[in-house]
Amino acid sequence: MSASGGTKAIVAALGANLAIAVAKFVAFLFSGSSSMLAEAVHSLADSGNQGLLLLGGKRAQREATPQHPFGYGRERYIYAFLVSIVLFSVGGMFALYEGYEKIKHPHAIEAWYWPVGVLVFAIIAESFSFRTAIKESNELRGKKSWKDFVRHAKAPELPVVLLEDFGALIGLVLALGGVGLALLTGDGVWDGIGTLCIGVLLIVIALVLAAETKSLLLGESAGVEEVKKIEDAIVDGETVTRLIHMRTLHLGPEELLVAAKIAVAHDESATQVARAIDAAEERIRAAVPIARVIYLEPDIYSEQRAAADA
Repeated sequence: MSASGGTKAIVAALGANLAIAVAKFVAFLFSGSSSMLAEAVHSLADSGNQGLLLLGGKRAQREATPQHPFGYGRERYIYAFLVSIVLFSVGGMFALYEGYEKIKHPHAIEAWYWPVGVLVFAIIAESFSFRTAIKESNELRGKKSWKDFVRHAKAPELPVVLLEDFGALIGLVLALGGVGLALLTGDGVWDGIGTLCIGVLLIVIALVLAAETKSLLLGESAGVEEVKKIEDAIVDGETVTRLIHMRTLHLGPEELLVAAKIAVAHDESATQVARAIDAAEERIRAAVPIARVIYLEPDIYSEQRAAADA
């Protein structure tokens, strides 16, 4: 996986979640807290999700084949979409069920120091993982807001890890609140309420991830800045006189397809036009290195035909 895939952030999150999942299961066995069980399943689901992201990044590196001539770059989008499904079904729905059962059949929390100690440890570990994800994301985010970064990032891994870690921290706080209120009041219902809140949080995050990755799966164009760079690079003012129309499509996070119809001078020879196209392709790749698949169609400019093709 490329650097923009956020491998470091994924590995950090995977290590933290595996350790936290084991600790939460132990705390659940000693305390009987439903919040701890929901959080343990949440951490286990997150660990599986990070494994899916790593697998998707590895499979996306396969060479193109006759059956898949544009390669496998979109596998990263597919596995990111699977993450949202796992988070929704395994994490969110299980937490809702467990919370409902605990509210319906409440019981006191035993050995309170186990869940409290594990939750504090988990908050510290998740904070380090979240810090790594933020640091990796800042290298790509630039001046974008966090909302715009999550919505428009072409590499899905970092937004997924960011949202997972953010959701995990909020979930831990909710679990700590549920356990704390259950201990203070002696009423196990609060533990169930905390579990329900965790379930709702996970489902909301899963739906956000599903919406964003669905857009990537359908096929997104290059960003506004990349489109402007490509448009400026195509026209040389001599053989290529103007851009008639253009379409771009992400074949993967680091691979862009560019298809454009360009206007050439009517008195140019075929050899001159071919050389101009080659030169335009070189300029495009220099301006936007991820533009790896380029198709340029020469034509004689006509306002009516340009309007019809647009």
